[in-house]
Amino acid sequence: MAAKLSGGGGGRYSLGQNSEINVTPFVDILLVLLIIFMVAVPMATVAIKVDLPPATIPPPNAPKPKEPVFISIQKSGALYVADKQTSLDNLEIDLDAKFAATGQAGAKDDQRVMIRADADVLYADFMGVLNQLQTAGWYKVGLINEDIH
Repeated sequence: MAAKLSGGGGGRYSLGQNSEINVTPFVDILLVLLIIFMVAVPMATVAIKVDLPPATIPPPNAPKPKEPVFISIQKSGALYVADKQTSLDNLEIDLDAKFAATGQAGAKDDQRVMIRADADVLYADFMGVLNQLQTAGWYKVGLINEDIH
Protein backbone atom coordinates (compact mmCIF):
# COMPACT_ATOMS: atom_id res chain seq x y z
CA MET A 1 0.00 0.00 0.00
CA ALA A 2 1.26 3.46 -0.75
CA ALA A 3 0.40 6.76 0.89
CA LYS A 4 -0.52 10.03 -0.69
CA LEU A 5 1.71 12.78 0.61
CA SER A 6 0.13 15.91 -0.78
CA GLY A 7 -3.24 17.43 -1.50
CA GLY A 8 -6.67 16.15 -0.69
CA GLY A 9 -7.41 18.27 2.36
CA GLY A 10 -7.54 16.96 5.87
CA GLY A 11 -5.09 17.69 8.59
CA ARG A 12 -1.40 18.30 8.24
CA TYR A 13 -0.49 14.75 9.21
CA SER A 14 -3.44 12.99 7.66
CA LEU A 15 -2.29 10.60 4.92
CA GLY A 16 -4.83 9.33 2.41
CA GLN A 17 -4.64 5.96 0.73
CA ASN A 18 -3.25 5.63 -2.78
CA SER A 19 -5.29 3.31 -4.96
CA GLU A 20 -2.79 3.11 -7.83
CA ILE A 21 -1.08 -0.24 -8.50
CA ASN A 22 2.68 -0.40 -8.30
CA VAL A 23 3.55 -2.36 -11.47
CA THR A 24 7.33 -2.53 -11.02
CA PRO A 25 7.44 -5.72 -8.87
CA PHE A 26 4.99 -7.39 -11.24
CA VAL A 27 7.20 -6.63 -14.27
CA ASP A 28 10.29 -7.81 -12.39
CA ILE A 29 8.65 -11.15 -11.62
CA LEU A 30 7.53 -11.57 -15.23
CA LEU A 31 11.04 -10.91 -16.53
CA VAL A 32 12.53 -13.44 -14.11
CA LEU A 33 9.96 -16.04 -15.20
CA LEU A 34 10.69 -15.28 -18.85
CA ILE A 35 14.40 -15.89 -18.31
CA ILE A 36 13.69 -19.13 -16.43
CA PHE A 37 11.51 -20.43 -19.27
CA MET A 38 14.02 -19.35 -21.92
CA VAL A 39 16.70 -21.39 -20.15
CA ALA A 40 14.52 -24.40 -19.24
CA VAL A 41 12.69 -25.01 -22.53
CA PRO A 42 15.74 -25.90 -24.70
CA MET A 43 16.83 -28.43 -22.08
CA ALA A 44 13.38 -30.02 -22.05
CA THR A 45 13.39 -30.85 -25.76
CA VAL A 46 14.78 -34.25 -26.63
CA ALA A 47 15.86 -35.02 -30.16
CA ILE A 48 14.21 -38.13 -31.56
CA LYS A 49 15.11 -39.17 -35.08
CA VAL A 50 11.93 -39.43 -37.11
CA ASP A 51 12.08 -40.83 -40.63
CA LEU A 52 9.35 -38.91 -42.45
CA PRO A 53 8.50 -39.41 -46.12
CA PRO A 54 9.55 -36.62 -48.50
CA ALA A 55 7.08 -33.81 -49.06
CA THR A 56 7.51 -33.94 -52.84
CA ILE A 57 5.67 -36.30 -55.15
CA PRO A 58 8.02 -38.97 -56.51
CA PRO A 59 8.47 -39.09 -60.29
CA PRO A 60 6.28 -41.60 -62.14
CA ASN A 61 9.21 -43.89 -63.01
CA ALA A 62 10.50 -44.05 -59.42
CA PRO A 63 10.59 -47.51 -57.83
CA LYS A 64 7.59 -48.33 -55.70
CA PRO A 65 8.35 -48.47 -51.96
CA LYS A 66 8.55 -51.93 -50.47
CA GLU A 67 5.49 -53.15 -48.61
CA PRO A 68 5.94 -53.50 -44.86
CA VAL A 69 5.30 -56.65 -42.88
CA PHE A 70 2.68 -56.28 -40.16
CA ILE A 71 3.07 -57.60 -36.64
CA SER A 72 -0.06 -57.81 -34.50
CA ILE A 73 -0.08 -58.01 -30.72
CA GLN A 74 -3.32 -59.07 -29.08
CA LYS A 75 -4.51 -58.31 -25.56
CA SER A 76 -3.84 -61.90 -24.54
CA GLY A 77 -0.20 -61.50 -25.58
CA ALA A 78 -0.59 -63.55 -28.77
CA LEU A 79 1.81 -62.42 -31.47
CA TYR A 80 1.17 -62.62 -35.23
CA VAL A 81 3.42 -61.98 -38.22
CA ALA A 82 0.93 -61.18 -40.98
CA ASP A 83 -1.63 -63.98 -40.41
CA LYS A 84 0.73 -66.55 -38.87
CA GLN A 85 0.89 -66.89 -35.10
CA THR A 86 4.39 -66.82 -33.66
CA SER A 87 6.21 -66.33 -30.37
CA LEU A 88 8.75 -63.78 -29.23
CA ASP A 89 11.55 -66.34 -29.58
CA ASN A 90 10.59 -67.22 -33.18
CA LEU A 91 9.85 -63.63 -34.26
CA GLU A 92 13.11 -63.14 -36.15
CA ILE A 93 12.79 -66.45 -38.02
CA ASP A 94 9.17 -65.79 -39.00
CA LEU A 95 9.93 -62.23 -40.11
CA ASP A 96 12.84 -63.41 -42.25
CA ALA A 97 10.54 -66.03 -43.82
CA LYS A 98 7.82 -63.45 -44.47
CA PHE A 99 10.26 -61.01 -46.10
CA ALA A 100 11.67 -63.84 -48.22
CA ALA A 101 8.14 -64.83 -49.29
CA THR A 102 7.39 -61.27 -50.42
CA GLY A 103 10.67 -61.00 -52.33
CA GLN A 104 12.27 -58.54 -49.93
CA ALA A 105 14.99 -60.78 -48.52
CA GLY A 106 18.20 -58.88 -47.92
CA ALA A 107 19.49 -56.19 -45.64
CA LYS A 108 17.29 -55.62 -42.62
CA ASP A 109 17.93 -51.88 -42.67
CA ASP A 110 15.84 -51.63 -45.88
CA GLN A 111 12.93 -53.69 -44.53
CA ARG A 112 9.99 -51.97 -42.86
CA VAL A 113 8.01 -53.53 -40.02
CA MET A 114 4.68 -52.14 -38.82
CA ILE A 115 3.29 -52.99 -35.38
CA ARG A 116 -0.37 -52.84 -34.48
CA ALA A 117 -1.51 -53.67 -30.99
CA ASP A 118 -4.75 -53.74 -29.07
CA ALA A 119 -5.35 -50.78 -26.77
CA ASP A 120 -5.20 -53.05 -23.71
CA VAL A 121 -1.88 -54.75 -24.51
CA LEU A 122 0.52 -54.78 -21.58
CA TYR A 123 3.39 -52.36 -21.97
CA ALA A 124 5.89 -55.13 -21.17
CA ASP A 125 4.57 -57.26 -24.08
CA PHE A 126 4.78 -54.33 -26.49
CA MET A 127 8.29 -53.34 -25.41
CA GLY A 128 9.37 -56.99 -25.58
CA VAL A 129 8.46 -57.04 -29.28
CA LEU A 130 10.24 -53.72 -29.91
CA ASN A 131 13.36 -54.90 -28.08
CA GLN A 132 13.37 -58.19 -29.99
CA LEU A 133 13.10 -56.33 -33.30
CA GLN A 134 15.95 -54.00 -32.38
CA THR A 135 18.12 -56.87 -31.20
CA ALA A 136 17.48 -58.72 -34.45
CA GLY A 137 18.45 -55.66 -36.53
CA TRP A 138 15.15 -54.13 -37.65
CA TYR A 139 15.23 -50.40 -37.04
CA LYS A 140 12.55 -49.18 -39.45
CA VAL A 141 9.60 -49.91 -37.20
CA GLY A 142 6.29 -48.10 -37.49
CA LEU A 143 3.34 -48.02 -35.13
CA ILE A 144 -0.22 -48.20 -36.37
CA ASN A 145 -2.87 -46.47 -34.32
CA GLU A 146 -6.60 -46.65 -34.60
CA ASP A 147 -8.55 -43.86 -36.23
CA ILE A 148 -10.46 -41.71 -33.79
CA HIS A 149 -13.71 -40.46 -35.27
